[in-house]
Amino acid sequence: MRIFVLGGTGSIGSPIVRELDKRGHEVWALARSDVSAAKLRGCGATPVEGDIAAPARWIARLPPIDAVIHAACDFATEMGAIDARLLDGLLPRLAAQPKKPRFIYTGGCWLFGATGDEVATEDTPFRPLGAFAWMAPHLARILTSPEVDGIVIHPAMVYTADGGVFRRFAREAIERDAIRVVESEAIRWPLVHADDLANLYVLALERAPARSSYIGAAIDGFSVGRIARAFAKRFGTRHQEPQIVSPDAIAAELGEWARGFGLDQQLSGAKARRELGWRPKHLDPEREIARLR
Repeated sequence: MRIFVLGGTGSIGSPIVRELDKRGHEVWALARSDVSAAKLRGCGATPVEGDIAAPARWIARLPPIDAVIHAACDFATEMGAIDARLLDGLLPRLAAQPKKPRFIYTGGCWLFGATGDEVATEDTPFRPLGAFAWMAPHLARILTSPEVDGIVIHPAMVYTADGGVFRRFAREAIERDAIRVVESEAIRWPLVHADDLANLYVLALERAPARSSYIGAAIDGFSVGRIARAFAKRFGTRHQEPQIVSPDAIAAELGEWARGFGLDQQLSGAKARRELGWRPKHLDPEREIARLR
């Protein structure tokens, strides 16, 4: 298939592009800089120059495509409006295709809010973090759109051993006296390695029925304190005990979206395992951290 990827150089999109190329699909991807374009070519993709914030400048240059994977998000305060303009421009273009394309839209774990001791599934009602509330009607639009066969994937907290949501821990383990944790060490994050998540996207592309949703969680919930302590141990951080900071403090530093770091969550990826044959391989993040150079 010819697949068009939005966000193809990000922490979610880059592994997707590599996995699609490995599986023999023809990949086109949006690139907003020469550096991004070079990175995409290195992963086997054909870059399309443009920015999600200005879709009118590049949509007309899209070739006929079989599917779209939307894994892009601008973490600016206007990210909801940016995404709305993107869908407003892209969906009519896709409707003009000779064959109805598939469209995989990326939701997120923070749409489910704090779950505590309950393990959320695809049937759990949304209680979205305020900064991402706009996403719920957007993904509903994709699932009900007549222009495309829509599918939604809700990634858990996406990591690599020292990247994704772990990047800040790795940096602070080296640069600070203690690693900061939002709210409490006991906060649980649902986790998924970027490579496992990429495999889920490709499985959904190839196998998922239209109008279906899947949670991409390889680990239902993992204590953030254990993550921070694993990094502190590996890099010899002066204080092994994490420094607790408030959601207000992290929001003031990074933006309102960062309040999500303080959500205590557990999410289940059982549906993806059952229906798509998804088999995550990365299930021991502490071991991966301990092996870092």
